Amino acid sequence: MEECFRWYGPRDPVPLDHIKQAGATGIVSALHHIYDGSAWPLDDILSYKGGIEAAGLTWSVVESIPVHNSIKIAAPERSKYIGAYKDTIRALAKAGVTTICYNFMPVCDWTRTDLLYRMPSTGFALRFDAVDFAAYDLLVLRRKNAEKDYSAKAIHAAEQRIASLSEEQVATIERNLIAGLPATERSYDRESFRQALDEYQGIDAETLRENLAAFLREIVPVAEDVGARLCIHPDDPPFSLFGLPRVVSCAGDARALLAAAPSPANGLTFCTGSYGVRADNDLPAMVREFGPQIHFSHLRNVTREPDGSFHEADHLDGSTDMVEVVIALREEQNRRKAEGRADWRIPMRPDHGHLLADDIGKARINPGYSLIGRLKGLAELRGVMRGVSRFMVA
Repeated sequence: MEECFRWYGPRDPVPLDHIKQAGATGIVSALHHIYDGSAWPLDDILSYKGGIEAAGLTWSVVESIPVHNSIKIAAPERSKYIGAYKDTIRALAKAGVTTICYNFMPVCDWTRTDLLYRMPSTGFALRFDAVDFAAYDLLVLRRKNAEKDYSAKAIHAAEQRIASLSEEQVATIERNLIAGLPATERSYDRESFRQALDEYQGIDAETLRENLAAFLREIVPVAEDVGARLCIHPDDPPFSLFGLPRVVSCAGDARALLAAAPSPANGLTFCTGSYGVRADNDLPAMVREFGPQIHFSHLRNVTREPDGSFHEADHLDGSTDMVEVVIALREEQNRRKAEGRADWRIPMRPDHGHLLADDIGKARINPGYSLIGRLKGLAELRGVMRGVSRFMVA
């Protein structure tokens, strides 16, 4: 697989030289200064790409072209933003950047309650604590009718938890949940967050799925025409948050999505961390079922907990058998190569590394995107990939 690294642009505290030192050859990035749904100018794309190439690297994957909220809720102005999205796909393809990762998560992107969860190693991981989340939703945000989404046991646990938290701890949880993370570039206060949730009144999973299908029917033909490959990122976490529907969470969702706009250009980002939060997702089986349309992979691991909580594990530990996933991805690569596909090599990146060593305490480190933790993950995954490659050849 092509070894890639996420980079947040010139302001990223992890510079391109350090990524190159980690052994990655591909960059996963986006024009992070354009987040309002407008089209990305070709000149901006070419300038950004030129900076990456000047460092001896390749802009391999775009992650992400933001999907404007009007598209998700099917507002009257959505046609304007779908048109801009099409123009961006065309401009990227003209610049030679043709693998495009995106997501369709409403309001919240990837969501964690704790960005500094202390591990036994003394490093720090990202964590989603289901009880902290319920406590915030029910007793701080006080979302209307939130109690309908929780069992009596969960509500009792939330009440006990909120009583044990200080004002500072509650503020930290709120900041982590709604004040914006690197993948979202959106930020809310409590009132604006409530307003954002209100826009989804009356939109259930079936409606959101149809809005996604309508979007795909518009953009997939454009991607096919210019030789681009779209690959949707699954929901993170893969279940409803704040009463909002999520429709890219399991194998059934992936089947429905691919069937909505059948085309080699309509594909998946196979994120082992997101899909791996659900015990009912058989990840190696999913790779074998959807392999021809996996255009990009995030390799990370999570440890699931009985109450729905989870934390980011070391890349080769946790609840997912990463070796089996890599074997399945390598089998798919071999199949593509034998078929003569030009895109036989699947780009991958290590995702959500732990905060380790002298990255701890550094200013401006993006949670989950410090250098050393991802470098460690890439090295471990590289070892697995080399070993699997040798074994399969033998």
